[in-house]
Amino acid sequence: MTVLETVAALREWRRESTAKVFFVPTMGALHEGHAALVREARRLAGMEGRVAVSIFVNPLQFGPGEDLERYPRTLQADLALCTAAGADMVFAPAVNEVYFDDRSIKITESSLSRVLCGASRPGHFDGVCTVVAKLFNLVQPDEAVFGKKDYQQLAIIRRLVRDLDFPVAIHGMETVREADGLAMSSRNRYLNPDERAQAPALRRALLKALAEWRDGDSEAFSLEESVRDEIARTAPLARIDYVSCVDGGTLQPVDGSAGQRLAPRVIALAAFFGKTRLIDNIELPDD
Repeated sequence: MTVLETVAALREWRRESTAKVFFVPTMGALHEGHAALVREARRLAGMEGRVAVSIFVNPLQFGPGEDLERYPRTLQADLALCTAAGADMVFAPAVNEVYFDDRSIKITESSLSRVLCGASRPGHFDGVCTVVAKLFNLVQPDEAVFGKKDYQQLAIIRRLVRDLDFPVAIHGMETVREADGLAMSSRNRYLNPDERAQAPALRRALLKALAEWRDGDSEAFSLEESVRDEIARTAPLARIDYVSCVDGGTLQPVDGSAGQRLAPRVIALAAFFGKTRLIDNIELPDD
């Protein structure tokens, strides 16, 4: 596996590549969820394609007071994971290799980022869009793989590709979970033992709402309240940021007063355990 640290080296690697490139962008601190994304890229690439991974803690997507400085950086372990999962190349640049000190242009998303995580993290998705656009320009992938755990991010990246005409096919992969249902996340390591014991309640609450949906409860407000009540009952350490039933494409809240089964729907949530903010979601299929 090739490890590159500079834009010049990456451009040279890309010029020499005649095969299709399948890309997995990450911020490092990789875990089995990331490994699954790389393995999926390897499967899509087959024997002929090439799998590229980026490891870059993007400062533009962290707001004031967030965990940029303490975000885990485990490059050597990350490289070992990428090798085992089948990556051909890892791009692991320093910040000053990606951004000029006097940078003055960024990409702003003005619709899908106004709700859910974007409502409580202003500017976060502008940072995501800016870095993903830069990485797409540098890596020039044919296809890219993202996880569905951050459903909002996936929807925004699909919109980025559509609106700016990036010739990149986007694949969304199901969330990889711990044995107790907790969505795998680099931030799970911040949880203390009591918080970690209660965190799977997020998934259980979403599954309870899914069961109610399948039993005929189509009211968004009712499903949201079910999730909130279940978390409050079983995870008293959790402080809910939001629980919202939204349209899976636009991310706009679903009108619960209509009493209609509109598909696709997604229930998305974010909750704090101490200072650690966790996200999860569940799709409500029209079945």
